Amino acid sequence: MGLLDGKVALITGAGGGLGEAYAKLFAREGAAVVVNDLGGPRDGSGSDKSMADKVVDAIKAEGGRAVANGADISTLAGGQSVFDDAIKHFGRADILVNNAGILLDETFHKAKEENWDRVMKVHLKGTFCCTQPVFKWMRDNGGGVIVNTSSTSGLIGNFGQTNYGAAKGGIWGLSNVLAIEGRKYNIRIWTLAPGALTRMTADLPRYKENPGAALGPDGIAPAVLYMVSDLSGDQTGKVLGVSGPRGVREMRMMEMEAGRRRSRDGRRRISSPTPRRSSSPKKRSRSRRGGSSKSWQMPFRCDARHRTGIDEPRARGQGLPDAQWRTGE
Repeated sequence: MGLLDGKVALITGAGGGLGEAYAKLFAREGAAVVVNDLGGPRDGSGSDKSMADKVVDAIKAEGGRAVANGADISTLAGGQSVFDDAIKHFGRADILVNNAGILLDETFHKAKEENWDRVMKVHLKGTFCCTQPVFKWMRDNGGGVIVNTSSTSGLIGNFGQTNYGAAKGGIWGLSNVLAIEGRKYNIRIWTLAPGALTRMTADLPRYKENPGAALGPDGIAPAVLYMVSDLSGDQTGKVLGVSGPRGVREMRMMEMEAGRRRSRDGRRRISSPTPRRSSSPKKRSRSRRGGSSKSWQMPFRCDARHRTGIDEPRARGQGLPDAQWRTGE
């Protein structure tokens, strides 16, 4: 029995890197997979559907089910095409992972409008275009799981990535709203901030200087499997950061204690703010920064040697399979 038996997963940008790792792992766990990839270089120019075809061939060679899709997900027609292929070939759309992206890095004072528009179109608009038809189907068919890919470049910031960071920050905002709107329809929303050594990141200084500290795609994929499977229960509206140096962690925004409460219909009511002043200067400084992360207790481990698998004692304690999804060893 696989963790995703009977499920249908749609994954964008799955012709290589992280998306390929997700597709292959999901297929091994029993899911039928729509492998979307426009192909071409990481700047978004050109197209080559053979990248998606190769991943599909590999999945089928292992006995899995998959279909290739070469649509441009930055258009409404492209997003609809990915969904239509899922329904046409497999009849369902239980899982969506919005993973496709491009890089056109430049410092803000040199920024070009054309590059800004292209990055926004693929990342932020592409997430919208793929999510809307799937969200509508899930709303009418008992729910599902959507994982949107953000980045610490948007949640925290990174030099030379104004266009990319703004797009990734927007995806996080979109996820927050989708989590609220989808809750009563059993649509769970996750935001993922991965840190992996892939074609997209191979020339980043931090990976050039210390490549051994980065996880490969196979080290990130088990965290995404956790998100989309029943292992994560009914959790929604959360952000997970997954990277080699820091492992798996939940990332949260800090806010003043404003007595925020949630009404039964899901809307937020906010009472008069009553900020609490910490007696610790260190804690006050952290609060002003506006963000935090905490270690995430999950039934697998990630370390700098790219080994990822079940933490068996904790897994047994939670009733999880002892060696169900051990990869990279």
